[in-house]
Amino acid sequence: MRTAERTLTRDIGALGVAVVAVGASFGAIAVASGLPAWAVVAMSVLVFAGGSQFMAVGLITVGNPFAAVFAGLLLNARHLPFGLAIADAIGQGWWRRLVGSHLLVDESVAFAMALPAGPVRQRAYWSTGVTLFVAWQTGTVLGILLGGSVGDTDALGLDAAFPAGMIALLLPSLRDRDTRHVALSGALVAVLATPFLPAGLPVLLALSGLLLAWRRLPVAGRR
Repeated sequence: MRTAERTLTRDIGALGVAVVAVGASFGAIAVASGLPAWAVVAMSVLVFAGGSQFMAVGLITVGNPFAAVFAGLLLNARHLPFGLAIADAIGQGWWRRLVGSHLLVDESVAFAMALPAGPVRQRAYWSTGVTLFVAWQTGTVLGILLGGSVGDTDALGLDAAFPAGMIALLLPSLRDRDTRHVALSGALVAVLATPFLPAGLPVLLALSGLLLAWRRLPVAGRR
């Protein structure tokens, strides 16, 4: 058991280091896009959703805040079934549910679900959630300081950090063949729609790639 806990601690720590790097990319991109530092920090603290925050900054800076909110809600709709699946890991009490639900991210759910129910699952969930929350805020602040101290952000390649960060967040899920098909279909729709629609809408249309996954379901599974 101690060996398993040491392995868990090591994995969570390594993940935290990676999250600091991605958070720094987010902070630098956000301030370079014109958002005030306080708004960037507030978004990281109150939203705490890496992929949604990257998407929101991209859509807000092109003048489409409605699409940013709508896309963020759709992207994070998966948290509803996640919450049901790991309710026991969060624990009882209103404060634990309030704070625990805010720490609910893909990684904290994955670490918790990989362990049997009980105290060990709770420790895994809370350790992962708290570590990643602190790492994300730290990275965001570092990114803000970096972005604010650089005159020409494009010269450092910060314009490429947004797509690089998104790819890094997506890579683990692309191991599944069906997921790859859905992602490629959605990307193709977005690329084709970009010349004809306002910024932000092609991203929403990319969700049509989910229809491919629905069509692959057995007839009974569509009901």
